[in-house]
This record gives sequence, C-alpha cells and structure tokens, in this order.
Amino acid sequence: MKFSINRELLLKPLLLVSGAVERKSTLPILGNILFDVSASSLTLTATDLELEMVAYAEIDNQGDQGKLTIPARKLLDICKSLPENSIITFTAEADTVKLSSGRSRYSLSTLAATDFPNIEEWKGDVEFKLLKSELLRLIESTHFSMANQDVRYYLNGMSIESEGNEIRSVATDGHRLAICKIVNDSLSLPARQVIVPRKGILEIIRLLSPVDEDVQVYLGSNHIRIIDSEFSFTSKLVDGRFPDYRRVLPRNGDKIFVTNKEQLRQVLSRASILSNEKFKGVRLNFSNSLLKITANNPEQEQAEEELEIDFPYENLEVGFNVSYVLDVLSAIKDEQVKFTLADANSSVVIEGDASGEALYVVMPMRL
Repeated sequence: MKFSINRELLLKPLLLVSGAVERKSTLPILGNILFDVSASSLTLTATDLELEMVAYAEIDNQGDQGKLTIPARKLLDICKSLPENSIITFTAEADTVKLSSGRSRYSLSTLAATDFPNIEEWKGDVEFKLLKSELLRLIESTHFSMANQDVRYYLNGMSIESEGNEIRSVATDGHRLAICKIVNDSLSLPARQVIVPRKGILEIIRLLSPVDEDVQVYLGSNHIRIIDSEFSFTSKLVDGRFPDYRRVLPRNGDKIFVTNKEQLRQVLSRASILSNEKFKGVRLNFSNSLLKITANNPEQEQAEEELEIDFPYENLEVGFNVSYVLDVLSAIKDEQVKFTLADANSSVVIEGDASGEALYVVMPMRL
C-alpha cells in the first residue's frame, strides 16, 4: 500500500476526525485513525466507541488498496509541522508505515485494521434535511444549559425532538432550561425524541459552519447520524427519559419587562465581578423606572449598578445566578430582550423580543 497526498488535503479531514479520537483509553487502537485506501480515495475513521467520525480525501494511489491504523496525535503533529503544500507519501510495511516528504522521513508503528471497532450498521427511522446554519443555531441556542457530570445522566445531553414541521432542541441542568425550535414547512416528521450526549453535541458544534448548505440528519433508536459532503458523524444516544419540561414552564408571569440586551449584559457583567465566586448570585430590584443590580461576596465587597427601565408594576426583588442570565443574553440574537416575571420565588422566562424562536427559563436564588 503506497499513496501520496498534499498536506493541506490531508490536514482538513485529519482535523475533522481527531475530535472522536479517545485520548485516555485503555484500548490502544482507539488512539489510532483507520486509513482505508480504495482507488483514488482515502477514507479516515476515528471512534471512541460513543462517537464515530468519518472524513474523505482524494489521493494519488501508487499501490494496492488496503486498510491500516496510524497513531492519531503523532500523525497530526507531523502534518502540522511540515511546510505548506508539501507532498506526503505513505508506504505501509508489515507493522509500520513510513512517511516521507522532501528530506523528512518518519516511521510510525501501526495496529491491525481488523481490530478497529466500527459502529454497527443501522437504519435511521426519522430522517430530514436542514441547513447547516439552522442546525447550528438550534444547538448553539441551548447547549450551554446541558448538565455536566450530573448523576441524572439523561441531563448530560440535549433532547432533539421532531414533530410535524418542527424540530426542537431542549437542554436543562435542573436550575435552568433552554428551548429552541425551527419551523420548516417542507418537513413532515413523526413525533420523536432522542437524547444526544454532551460530547456529541460539542462535536457537532465544532463540525458545523454557519452556511446555507444542506446537511442530512438521521435519528435511529440508538444513534444519531449527520452526513455532509465532507464528513459523516455518528453518536450513540443516551438511554433514558428526558424530563417533561412543559410541566415546569412558568405560566403565572404577569410582569413583562423589555430592555436593550447589550446594556443589560454590560451592567450584569460588571456586577458579577464582585459576586460570590461559588454561587454567582446577584440581586435585581425592579421599581417603576429603575432596575438596581447589587452583588456581594464573602470579603464584604459590593457592586451596585443601575439601569433605567419601564416597569409599571409593584416593586419586585429577585435573585439569580448571574452566569445563567449572561449565558442566555449571549445566546439571544435580538437587540431587545423580554423578561416575564411573577414574584420573588418564581422562575423568570427570558426570550428575544422579536424572534420568539428560543425560550429560556432561569430559577431564582435565595440571597
């Protein structure tokens, strides 16, 4: 097996699949990438048994077709350090692969391709096409609300739901909830809900670019697969029941407050500097024309910020984790944000004033 390829043409698929390479595995083969040479095409595959990434490249094949596995991290470091547009030649011999480029020579040990695990074949029972920009928006709008290493393992991921002409993403860590939906009249989908694990979600964000190109999505009973012209991504699903978030959506909010998102973000960011590092609590005091934001920490330091608002209701004081509110303000694209409040002990609903595509719920804190 012998082939040559331009460094740039190899680097892109190598970077694409490297996200699925297992770094601390007890199985050495999971630290390798499977190279599959057939005619003038090269297929690269990496997996950690939960995710599988496949990418493609064109090569100048000078030998037989075949498969081998090469250590991912070392190969990537070699390719990155070679000069731009250099031609790399791979020659497989017994348990090694030799790389040559100009005056550079490398010899890497390989592992048998037959030992490389592949995710079993499966059929997606729900499939649809979305623009990459839409899928990215759906996931980026909610991913920050996923739990991280929660014992309720089904919260360490994102619920992706299809129903009719709607696709929704939902994430919650028990203290906050994020929902985003995309309506596409060309879709007619069955009602389906799957939980994609946290690592898979972060990998999808890394892979997608915000362009108006179609990407194919398949949902199966145990897997989700996303297929693009440059890559194929597969992730196992979390086996569990996602909580019925509709039951916790606040319905009693009768106080609506709309303000400029950027102004609010700036005053909250400044106040958060002196909030308790562990709990990140800030106090919001609403009166008719003024929002007063205060934060304290155990060192007895205090921050106080004021913002002019229109709040034609009774005075209200409520505490929040400022990080949660700032995450929401960063995710909302509208210039104006709308808060729907009830009382000091009720969750707040935050959404963009114009779009209504995404909705966020943040629980209050006792301060």
